[in-house]
Amino acid sequence: MMNKIEETYDAIVVGAGHAGCEAALALARMGQETIIFTVSMDSVAMMPCNPNVGGSSKGHLVREIDALGGEMGKNIDKTYIQSKMLNRSKGPAVHSLRAQADKSEYTRQMRMTMENTEHLTLRQAEVAEILVEDVKDATFFKAEEDSVHVFKGDCKKKVCGIRTKSGATYYAKTVVLCTGVYLNARCIYGDVVNHTGPNGLSAATFLSDSLVNSGIPIRRFKTGTPARIDKRSIDFSKMEEQKGDEDIVPFSFTNRAEDIEREQISCWLTYTNEETHDIIRSNIDRSPLFSGAIEGTGPRYCPSIEDKVMKFADKNRHQVFVEPEGEFTNEMYIGGMSSSLPEDVQYAMYRSVPGLENARIVRNAYAIEYDCISALLLKPSLEFKDVEGLYSAGQMNGSSGYEEAAAQGLMAGINAARKLQGKEEVVLDRSQGYIGVLIDDLVTKETREPYRMMTSRAEYRLLLRQDNADLRLTDIGHEIGLIDEERYAAFCHKREIIDAEVARLSETMVGANKTIQSFLEENGSTTLKTAASLADLVKRPELSYEMIAPIDEERPDISDEKFVKDIINQINIELKYDGYIKRQRSQVEHFVKLEKKRIPADLDYNDVHNLRKEARQKLNEIRPENIGQASRISGVSPADISVLLIYLNAK
Repeated sequence: MMNKIEETYDAIVVGAGHAGCEAALALARMGQETIIFTVSMDSVAMMPCNPNVGGSSKGHLVREIDALGGEMGKNIDKTYIQSKMLNRSKGPAVHSLRAQADKSEYTRQMRMTMENTEHLTLRQAEVAEILVEDVKDATFFKAEEDSVHVFKGDCKKKVCGIRTKSGATYYAKTVVLCTGVYLNARCIYGDVVNHTGPNGLSAATFLSDSLVNSGIPIRRFKTGTPARIDKRSIDFSKMEEQKGDEDIVPFSFTNRAEDIEREQISCWLTYTNEETHDIIRSNIDRSPLFSGAIEGTGPRYCPSIEDKVMKFADKNRHQVFVEPEGEFTNEMYIGGMSSSLPEDVQYAMYRSVPGLENARIVRNAYAIEYDCISALLLKPSLEFKDVEGLYSAGQMNGSSGYEEAAAQGLMAGINAARKLQGKEEVVLDRSQGYIGVLIDDLVTKETREPYRMMTSRAEYRLLLRQDNADLRLTDIGHEIGLIDEERYAAFCHKREIIDAEVARLSETMVGANKTIQSFLEENGSTTLKTAASLADLVKRPELSYEMIAPIDEERPDISDEKFVKDIINQINIELKYDGYIKRQRSQVEHFVKLEKKRIPADLDYNDVHNLRKEARQKLNEIRPENIGQASRISGVSPADISVLLIYLNAK
């Protein structure tokens, strides 16, 4: 009998994409001996689709990841080739930072970070089996100083490790699944089917069966990517140049603009036309998306070009973004034209677009199908309800996007580490961050297609701005051990200045004297009839904190502060949107009351009389942790919540 490798760690992470990297780094930085597995070392933090980080609402997620101590924001600041703040013409609630990445450099830098992190081991191997053991009453505990934290659960199983395809066994008390799109993956265009993961990397072909055998049902989702075109074959004179911003805003709160400034590379905009659409329509029967060859459900908010043409027949053109994949490659990403059409149709379709008439394809567009789970199987901590110590994050949970994956990976890693430490899990609620909205939506609502984060999903988005993510979350990052003392001290100093200035401006009054009136007239602002505070003047649309400096005699000199631009921005926003912010905070107070009303974990909803049948079924299936979560379950009405509250109050 051959000897097999056996090793023991505190934690195991399966998959080294954006979710896996954040999970593994969080675990290791929180002191847990961690090993992360990947089917290929070339796939560490790989960007198999779009070459960018951030964007509408996704930029919020990246800044929240950074505020909590994650790595994505720092890594894109190191490797961006263009930066742009989206929605500048709108209010600050929907401002979203987006950066084009040098794909290969992004991977290289993240891998370097991982390889030089203490307590973290990288391993190239395919994980074939999750090892679980049956338990009646799983209990995790750990003594801390003079107290003992004990957590009990009614899980049917407990994870104890993994086994690789080679037969090697690795034991651990926690395992985080971050399998991305690799489970039983197959890439499809036309009638060509390749049983591989993205970019031709090996698929993971054994793990799905192991999960099913452990009682975890699997479902099938699909996503896609456009072709990559040789830059030398593109006529950019027929396209609109899209330059980056001159005033760079870093993703990481540890960086200033001057720390990361560099020469930026342009993107380009062109459009499809009726010829493009005719080519697609005349070949639609050859599309695996419409012929039934593709089984998985695709993302509604990132449709293929054939989907857009068929579903929006009234549109005579669609935007096409031509984006560089890196500084040292000629590959250009054709955003907006993902497809699974046959190779010959792709050539005809792309070459009908202005500027792409002589396009040479480097990589064909394709659709990719993969196995994933329903996140309804998970607790808000991203731990499986029925398998203690097993966590899941990223596209495995039915989401889409690098940023959504990284956010989940970070939280899964944090909570796996907290479990090992015998500490309470960290769950962000919907009023604390977009990360809270993302995870709450996944584990509460039925996601029948790949989930994409959008600003419209966040009901408290005026409070959850991308500019104040550090003010909302850095305290939490420090408390759990991912924000070091030096960074935390700098953050506290910044917050103190903002709070002090907002308070001082609100208390400092100016009269309707000649100096003030002249200043207001010169700046196109209405003169005063009675005394007003400096804060009242800042609130005026035509004025700002910077502009009122000449009449602000007691203003402290903050010009030497490291993050002076951020400080000034926060002062302006806090004052200009003061009324709206107060109104939203009062809404949050009501929300928090519902979130604090806990529901016993062992409650049998069949015992709650007057609940409708559908509500009973949904509540028993999802098992919400509090009334707030219960109220957001599809099929549970306000009347059902009232019945449930009466029942709980009577107990």
